[in-house]
Amino acid sequence: MHGSIKQFARHCLAGAVLSALALSAQAKALPGAPAPFDKGQVQIALVGYLFSGDFPEAYLRGVEKQTEALGANLRVFDARQQAASQGEMIDQAIDLGVDGIIVQLGLAETLKGPIDRAIAKGIKVVAFDVDLNSPQVTQVEQDHHALARLALDQAVKDNGTRFDAGYVYISGFTPMERRDEIWSEVKKANPGIIEKARFGTLNPPIANSVADQASAVLRANPDISVIFAPFDEFAKGAKIAVDEAGLGRKVKIYSADISTADIQIMKEPDSAWAATAAVNPQVAGAISVRSLAMLIAGENPGHQVLVPPTLITRQQLLDLDVKNVRDLAQKLPAFGDTANVARAEWIPVAN
Repeated sequence: MHGSIKQFARHCLAGAVLSALALSAQAKALPGAPAPFDKGQVQIALVGYLFSGDFPEAYLRGVEKQTEALGANLRVFDARQQAASQGEMIDQAIDLGVDGIIVQLGLAETLKGPIDRAIAKGIKVVAFDVDLNSPQVTQVEQDHHALARLALDQAVKDNGTRFDAGYVYISGFTPMERRDEIWSEVKKANPGIIEKARFGTLNPPIANSVADQASAVLRANPDISVIFAPFDEFAKGAKIAVDEAGLGRKVKIYSADISTADIQIMKEPDSAWAATAAVNPQVAGAISVRSLAMLIAGENPGHQVLVPPTLITRQQLLDLDVKNVRDLAQKLPAFGDTANVARAEWIPVAN
């Protein structure tokens, strides 16, 4: 995302308190919707482990907009990468009497107890990109296997089946571990792909911290020609290091996730960032809310809701003159098609 997730830098808990984002003064009734949305006053909590970075921030915007379209109230809890705090915040949401909880990322082992308590209270739960291994929790996640496969297939297409690679990874996150499974498969199928170095951190600012690591890795391993960085903040850090070393024409970076800032970085002259595989993070946020709304209304979105990714290459961005994420969704329609996931006729589309 190489150290254990349990070694992440600890942030001051004082700033990681509840931030209530009331999207309307009062939750509003939604005409024609099933109960309780037909009466209004629906309360939703988003309990997030990581809101730092372009993808989590865009995901949050998607949650906000879809919640507003439903006429519900949203409360956002930011655990700031503190696993214990995230569990405590779920208990706070339970005490507030919310109708549903979205859990964004985190460690399953610290979330199990609080989630079990929420379920026992009749609160509906959706988990985004963290596997809570509960039949009563709807799992919404990017299709991480497909995402890693798209990026790595492009790496092999561009660079062949023999190259030295740097790999940015951190354990403990469901997304990273599932993407890592594909990285392992690709290396096994192509023995000529040699992982020369594995590194990674979530110490903020993430991109700068990864850049420091990547600079040391590139100095120690001058034959590295490919970096697999399956998180866009990792890719930003790798690119900073590549640029500082003057290796933009030699090293190629393959990543996951996309944002407007990422698009601009990929389009820079001689940018080493060759391709990324991504879902629209704002759409993923909206899908999480729609899945939760269906659960609250007594409907079944399914136990697992997969958000399919799209491959985005630097050359596509240049050829299509893509300027931002909204532009990307218009000019590369597959990137916006995921809006049809977890839909019900009574749920309005967020603008």
